[in-house]
Amino acid sequence: MMNRPDAAGHLRGETTYIDDIPEPRGLLFAALRLSESPRGRIIRIDSEAALGLDSSVRIITAADIPGENQIGSAVPDEPLLPDPEWDYRGQPLVLCLASTRELARAAARLVIIESEMLVPLLDERESAVRGDFILPPRTQRSGAFDVHGEGGGDGSALYAEILAAGGLVLEGRVDSGGQEHVYLETQGALAERREGDRMVVVSSTQGVSVTQRAVARILGLPQHRVEVEARKLGGGFGGKEDQATPWACLAALGAWVSRRPVKLVLDRATDMRATGKRHPYSSDFRIGATKEGIITAFEVDYYQNSGSTCDLSPAILSRSLFHAAGAYRIPNLRATGRMCRTNLPSFTAFRGFGAPQAFFVVEAAIEALAGRLGIDPVEIRRRNLLREGDLTHYGMRLEGVRAAEAFDRLLEKVEWKRLRADIDAWNSTHPLEMRGAAIIPNCFGISFTKLPMNRGGALVHVYLDGSVLVSTGAVEMGQQVSRKIARVAARSLGVPLDFIRVERTSSLTVANTVPTAASTGSDLNGAAARVACLEIRSRLVAKAAAMLSLPENELDIVEGRVMREGQATELDWTRLIAAADEARVDLSAHGFYATPELFYDGEAEKGSPFAYHVYGAALVEARLDVLRGTARVTRVEVVHDAGSGLDPIVDRGQIEGALAQGLGWALLEELKFGEDGRLLSDALATYKLPDIKFLEAEPAIEFLPESHNDRAVLGSKAVGEPPLIYGLAGYFAVLDAIRAAKGRPVEYWNLPMVPEKILGLLSGGDERAVEAKAAKGDTGSADGLANGGRVQGRTR
Repeated sequence: MMNRPDAAGHLRGETTYIDDIPEPRGLLFAALRLSESPRGRIIRIDSEAALGLDSSVRIITAADIPGENQIGSAVPDEPLLPDPEWDYRGQPLVLCLASTRELARAAARLVIIESEMLVPLLDERESAVRGDFILPPRTQRSGAFDVHGEGGGDGSALYAEILAAGGLVLEGRVDSGGQEHVYLETQGALAERREGDRMVVVSSTQGVSVTQRAVARILGLPQHRVEVEARKLGGGFGGKEDQATPWACLAALGAWVSRRPVKLVLDRATDMRATGKRHPYSSDFRIGATKEGIITAFEVDYYQNSGSTCDLSPAILSRSLFHAAGAYRIPNLRATGRMCRTNLPSFTAFRGFGAPQAFFVVEAAIEALAGRLGIDPVEIRRRNLLREGDLTHYGMRLEGVRAAEAFDRLLEKVEWKRLRADIDAWNSTHPLEMRGAAIIPNCFGISFTKLPMNRGGALVHVYLDGSVLVSTGAVEMGQQVSRKIARVAARSLGVPLDFIRVERTSSLTVANTVPTAASTGSDLNGAAARVACLEIRSRLVAKAAAMLSLPENELDIVEGRVMREGQATELDWTRLIAAADEARVDLSAHGFYATPELFYDGEAEKGSPFAYHVYGAALVEARLDVLRGTARVTRVEVVHDAGSGLDPIVDRGQIEGALAQGLGWALLEELKFGEDGRLLSDALATYKLPDIKFLEAEPAIEFLPESHNDRAVLGSKAVGEPPLIYGLAGYFAVLDAIRAAKGRPVEYWNLPMVPEKILGLLSGGDERAVEAKAAKGDTGSADGLANGGRVQGRTR
């Protein structure tokens, strides 16, 4: 078992989450009355029956908010409680408090909401036709599509040139569904109003400062009177970045109004109905390539279903645009993204943050090319991989490119040509059980796409017994960011790992933090901790030099001993700390880190928004039961670029977890809403997750040879989000098996590939018919690529 300080507590169920915190005296429990239609207007709220239930019951509405009824961070479009209109089914309308959880829930059921129903809008393409966008559309261009470049424009001349040379120009539609986070610990918060009109909130949040600002805004308080703390989270995956905010604010509002502690913890059903998920996308593409399969042009229109409010949609759309080309060098590219407002819960951050949706589109386009050209899609991918020094469509020069290195190593490892022949031979003799395989490359940019967020802070104390306490803005949610930061601190100070403790995250210790998200938790907070540790270390080395009468540049601290040119001196860490204290040397330091050399011109849509990129490749093999329409994953091989990894065991675990989530999104997890805006997959009985039997064999993960990454702490590379992309290989592996069963190319791009869709494709039905059945609607695109009309699901 991994040597983790918290492992035993997790196994014994001793880890303390929000609902395990000892309940303060006078605690009130909170429950919510949720809207039962996707759009409406409150006329009157009748609380009489609810208040008569018990003397402890308190009903709180928008009228009770002492500050501003607004929690939107990027755009002020999200009231905490509706006043008077609500915008999605499952939106909190009323907060109910009572002395027990059961009483609070009973009171919520008794509240009568007199209302007027309004006409909802649920489909992103219909929203685009109406021009109902949260923010104006964005477009990135390069080459022939760059209106500022020589001969730039709509690319018509380029397409004509491609066709004249015997190449192909194809168009298609790609749809990818949403995804439920299913964190083990549901959303929750515990709030208490304390002496001096201070508000203290313990929240299951990935963004302590985001939550602090929102609570202060709602209560009309300065931020220094609001303390927000995040202990260990029972999972997050992006779902607790901005979406933890309303529950913390509601708990704080209840505590402020009642002057008693308030706990609000959502049950699983409420959590699934009332929170946002991964954004569904519907996209149109056009791709042009030579007859040899070299991609020369690519256009894509993303229709992002943003839900009812802005939330994090702009940043997620940014990442989709930045990753439009996937891991490929495409000289002429146009990518346009639209944030389509609908009357569904606001879709939000999810591991991958908009990149998986973009990768799916370009990979589907490549599969379409391969089918038409009669070339193995793996070979087309290999021919178009990024190379050192390539310029992205947004103007960033790439350095340290390892795309081909990872891809070629994977081909060698799995013996691709032999494997392909074995699969074809099997399929020729096993008509009821088909095999399929696919390989997907990866190129994933690391940084927040909102440049001011690329910063981290830390506070480090060395105590007189030599032990060390490190506080940062990083929130521990099972991803072991605390372990990585502890390793950074230990290496930076020169002490054993067990000397270090990483403190829970609080707005009191490190201010103005950014959320633990975008795979930057270790990078930013680890670098800030290193800055603080190196400052303390420099003071201690100076003290040691004075004690030993030696030059500072000859001394080092290694594993708790002062060393001179590799040899131990008589000074150890404990003696040095004692001497430093006697000499009144400061044993505390604050560290701050801001990622250097990032810039982006939003007007020109050009710049270098990422610190670096992570590369890799994955193979997925699948078997298809032709009669039942079910598929199972039988083999996964990954080659991944981790730089000089901080902790290979943690990195391996992160790859396995992200891969499982990616495969779940691609093959199992179908998020479905009814025509009335009701979430149909609203329970774990109706939302299928990967289980312990989902992968028949343990994924084989190989790290590329270590390569020092000078753009992150101690040469490492982020690992949280990039591996989710590998799950897309599962979709294309199953599609490969379906093609073998049908004996012809199948051009169908609608994720996830669940059994109902598989059976529709196997039953002899045309892909367009299956697409029509799976699609959410049949309205036209606002400016689709096929003569202004809807581009069909099948590539033409």
